[in-house]
Amino acid sequence: MTQIIERPAMHGDDLPEPRPSLLTMTMAQAITQALHDAMAADDRVLVFGEDVASLGGVFRVTEGLAETFGPQRCFDTPLAESAIIGIAIGMAVRGFVPVPEIQFDGFSAPAFDQIVSHLAKYRMRTHGDIDMPVTVRIPSFGGIGAVEHHSESTESYWLHTAGLKVVSPSTPSDAYWLLRQSITCRDPVIYLEPKRRYWTRGTVDTEAPALPFGRAAVVRKGSDISVLTYGGLVDTALSAAQLAAEQHGWDLEVIDLRTLNPLDFDTVADSVRRTGRCVVMHEGPRTLGFGAELAARISEELFYDLEAPVLRATGFDTPYPPARLEKIWLPGVDRLLDCVERSLGHE
Repeated sequence: MTQIIERPAMHGDDLPEPRPSLLTMTMAQAITQALHDAMAADDRVLVFGEDVASLGGVFRVTEGLAETFGPQRCFDTPLAESAIIGIAIGMAVRGFVPVPEIQFDGFSAPAFDQIVSHLAKYRMRTHGDIDMPVTVRIPSFGGIGAVEHHSESTESYWLHTAGLKVVSPSTPSDAYWLLRQSITCRDPVIYLEPKRRYWTRGTVDTEAPALPFGRAAVVRKGSDISVLTYGGLVDTALSAAQLAAEQHGWDLEVIDLRTLNPLDFDTVADSVRRTGRCVVMHEGPRTLGFGAELAARISEELFYDLEAPVLRATGFDTPYPPARLEKIWLPGVDRLLDCVERSLGHE
């Protein structure tokens, strides 16, 4: 894990050398660093969840935080997700900035009532008098050979719940900055961490974010078709774009949505107007997935700019499969390129 830098002593010659702002780290390390820096910057920030203190989390993302900040600011909870979110809501009401962790995506179901009935609605319920600065970290999605309850795509539930912001990074830099920005938000944020990307490395500038919160990133320019995706599938889309260019001469534009709510539809619209074609890619089942909402909105607002229907490369409408079938179930390069070929075939 990345080295945790303690808050410097504020006296004379004991001051440490300044930390370099450009760091190379994995996504997991970037999240750890973001939590550390947020806790160092604001004494109200608390981190808690199942095994986050004693074990450092299942993926060791919270490792070192309890030792650095003490058991009152990083602590373990019972195995009760509803209670974890209930604790977070109560602490937010009392002026704290909670960052609870739900250990796996599928385990968020027991917390559903607290999130939907209370966390999402509290600011509006109090006419904005009480902020709800709770960032719920959830290791999410598949790609690591795990089974059901450990590889779920829950974003559609949260996106359908007004009052929640929903975020999913794809790079270490975005993992760091989207988490820092989420923690300072007055509204609750569901922060979905793509587990398959935990061990990928990248450069993180801890002094300034590359993009503001709520802005999508055009990670590959192209002219033939717009590919919209997020989280762990951004790398898959980039691999498909490279293969498409080498084997077929197709020029794919890849957009990393980064924040699903708020959605940067301006960047999406600009891309689709230029290419005239669009494929949406996500891991969750096809029916009523986020791709359905994107396809509907693009069709409503950009109908006369489209040369073909908006297509979707998604998971299947079944429960998550056993590990040996995961690669078949998850959308990959082939499924995306099949949609691209179908779209380009429309005259």
